[in-house]
Amino acid sequence: MAEGFPEHIALALDAETRRSADGRSLLGGAPMRLLRFSEAGAVAVDRVLAGGPVPTAGPDAQVARRLLDAGMVHPRPGRTPELTLSVVVPVRDHAVELGALLDALQVPAGTEVVVVDDGTADPTAVPGAVAGRATVLRHDRSLGPGAARDTGWRASSGEVVAFVDADVVPGTSWLEPLLAHLADPAVGIVAPRVRSRPGRSLLERYERHRSPLDLGDREARVVPRGRVSYVPTATVVCRRELLEQLDGFEPGMRVGEDVDLVWRAVESGWTVRYEPAAEVEHRPRADWGALVRQRATYGSAAAPLDQRHPGSVAPVELNAWSLVAWLLAALGGRKGALAGAGVAIGSSLALAPKLRGRLDRPVATSLGLAGGGTLQAGAWLGRSVWRAWLPLAIVGSLRSRRVRRATLAAAVVPALLDRRAAGPEPGIDPVRWTLLHALDQAAYCAGVWRGAWRCRSARALLPRLSGIPGVTRDSGTGPARG
Repeated sequence: MAEGFPEHIALALDAETRRSADGRSLLGGAPMRLLRFSEAGAVAVDRVLAGGPVPTAGPDAQVARRLLDAGMVHPRPGRTPELTLSVVVPVRDHAVELGALLDALQVPAGTEVVVVDDGTADPTAVPGAVAGRATVLRHDRSLGPGAARDTGWRASSGEVVAFVDADVVPGTSWLEPLLAHLADPAVGIVAPRVRSRPGRSLLERYERHRSPLDLGDREARVVPRGRVSYVPTATVVCRRELLEQLDGFEPGMRVGEDVDLVWRAVESGWTVRYEPAAEVEHRPRADWGALVRQRATYGSAAAPLDQRHPGSVAPVELNAWSLVAWLLAALGGRKGALAGAGVAIGSSLALAPKLRGRLDRPVATSLGLAGGGTLQAGAWLGRSVWRAWLPLAIVGSLRSRRVRRATLAAAVVPALLDRRAAGPEPGIDPVRWTLLHALDQAAYCAGVWRGAWRCRSARALLPRLSGIPGVTRDSGTGPARG
């Protein structure tokens, strides 16, 4: 945690943070937690949320930092710091896209641009596309994107390094919102929203709304197991100080190296932020086979990441009572459904005493939080069946009609929820959307199992449970976990 608070930064309350009527309790953040303040602390919260810049020292600065670190508020920087910038572009066999990127880059005059050719088959293609607009370095054989980025930033000189993939096209104002966050010296990495380019084909329409690089339209502090738990390095801004402290990307990782860098940064005390006000677009996969291979490759990183960051990788994280409720409902028939509803209601009411005296209407709040968490847990479990446990579900389906129904429901319900969340834009009928969604999830699952086999570890396949003291691995985030 940084000492004091930087100048010219105001704070805005996160849309999902709740505050009690007396102002002394705040519930929110990611992972969710409950903060309780003294009367003086509540007054300080009022001041830091008043809309003006936060004082750089004193109790207001301490409260502001505490709220930022909890993810309950988001910064509103008033000035962009004056820092020297280098842009590093790793590329392999995408010379045409590289030329388009350099045409659209829109960086301040004099910005250093370093292109690293990671083993392109034609050694003349990348220099031809660059046409003198950047320094070109070359790996004679491909070492992977992380190694290419390492070569680039080590050869650059800027206080800030912007990594931009060759198949990305930045928006018109992509850079300034990212650099503005570096007014806070605690912030080491900032990433924009990365959207798949719109198009008319079925694949392009699906990717536009289901790209794994697109982390949504809500800003966030990035933490393992948070609402936004990583950011991709398709486009990202990093302090050189952070890269030097962490010695760059892990050289042994050809996939998941970006997640690993983010998590090592967080573990080292840096703040990582996701800023969707800045937006770039990337090229969608060339065909469905490429999409399947990409999803499987991403899934294969789960087990190696679990080995490097134990406890940060799980197909689903939920309250143990929510898991019990859904298992009873899915596998127990009518009686099981009634029993599951009873467990869900009972666990919701058990939360009320923990909130009494801290939040208004504790019973209604506990029912809303735990009940909503149980519904959300059902969606998470459904996704996990296809993203992590599909081989087990297939084996179970051969023996049980109820397992077959549950497996089918796990394919259909989360897919339709995701389609609804995408809004009216996708233009893909529910049947085709559900089939594509299932293919997407199954490909990722295949990668997860491949990675687990290679690492000889099944931990990345295990759910993370909370809610039973002394039995489950509680996250310490308060009573309101789903």
